Amino acid sequence: MSGPLANPAFRRLWVAGFVSEIGDWVLQVAMPIYVYQLTGSVGATATTFVVALLPGIALSPVAGVLADRWDRRRLMLLVSVAQALALLPLLAVRGAEDLVLVNVVTACQAGLAALFEPAKSALLPSLLERDQITAANGLIGLNGNLARLLGASLGGVLLGCTGLPGVLAADAASFLLAAALLVRAFGVDAEPVEHPPVVRAWVEGLREITGRRQLRFMVLVVGLMSTAQGLFVVLFVVFVTERIGGDEAATGLLRGVQAVGGLVGGALVGVLARRFVPGRVLAWGLLSLGVLSAVIWNSASLTTSLPYYLVGFAVVGAPGVVVGAGMLSVLQLHTSDATRGRVLSSFFSLFDGFQAVGMIIAGALVGPFGLPVLLDVQAGLYVLAGVLAVQRQWGDGDEQRGRDEEGHDRVEVVQGHDQRR
Repeated sequence: MSGPLANPAFRRLWVAGFVSEIGDWVLQVAMPIYVYQLTGSVGATATTFVVALLPGIALSPVAGVLADRWDRRRLMLLVSVAQALALLPLLAVRGAEDLVLVNVVTACQAGLAALFEPAKSALLPSLLERDQITAANGLIGLNGNLARLLGASLGGVLLGCTGLPGVLAADAASFLLAAALLVRAFGVDAEPVEHPPVVRAWVEGLREITGRRQLRFMVLVVGLMSTAQGLFVVLFVVFVTERIGGDEAATGLLRGVQAVGGLVGGALVGVLARRFVPGRVLAWGLLSLGVLSAVIWNSASLTTSLPYYLVGFAVVGAPGVVVGAGMLSVLQLHTSDATRGRVLSSFFSLFDGFQAVGMIIAGALVGPFGLPVLLDVQAGLYVLAGVLAVQRQWGDGDEQRGRDEEGHDRVEVVQGHDQRR
């Protein structure tokens, strides 16, 4: 089996996604800093963070419909160009009175990014063989962590050295370069395809989830793991500050070092993909993540050494990427090409929604139950999801029945070899 990078179209998609994500991180890091410098207000800075999150949640279902309704290659190309153009209004910002304009542009960028991701993930299975999908998702996960390291650092450095214009120039250049790579990878001459109205198309995507056994099961798994992630986001800060006595710098360092492990995890996925089906990759990733989390949380009674936790959180980054790659691969391979964008975007919304539930639970229950109990619950949710996934039969039974009922054309689509694209 040749690797995914041997495929020229995937290779350019991979590089384009990497370049685009660097641009996303440059803006995500630079803008809150810029807003704080502009206003001197913690509240205004927090508002910018919230503004950056909301469009992704709100637009995720619509993004899935668009990813299936329009040609995915054209959609990604247009989004990349739009992201570059949407930065231009920020050149008019002069002071705190322009904060509304800053937040509008931030929301637009987040909304455009929400359109890009389902299209990219839905397109992937039509470029590669089935046995390459998991390894390809691992490479994309590696990209995300490397882009996080480079883009986050670059955003702060550029803002300090060149001010906002330098940030905008680098960000726009990344989006335009991604667009150029997409043109080279696919061209722009795809024929339009007829699709049902938007509302009906969205309902069809939900029916795809309820009608497939593996996708119904994934609702449970994704709900458990995203709730655990929501608990982590809140409890992590409390753990670092109260249990091991870390300051703001230590909190940021421990959160960022997970990207280092993520780079290792991206490479590890390729090895696992040669030995296990995607569902097993997901299962072992969840179990590893849960066990490692439990070890870290319960180590605070033995040591508060920062180097120990730097190593621990770096290691945890590896199964985190394995879990992400396994989850995406299962969703991609158990969904028809015609509805893949809607299914993926629905699961992205599901993840965000349950993550919010986890955050609320953490805030409400950490007082009555105490931090150690909730930290163990957080690790236990990952372990529970992993145990359920290990026991699951991950064959193609649902997909085979769907193909028999719906005909030969469905076979080509589900297997990811839709020659019409």
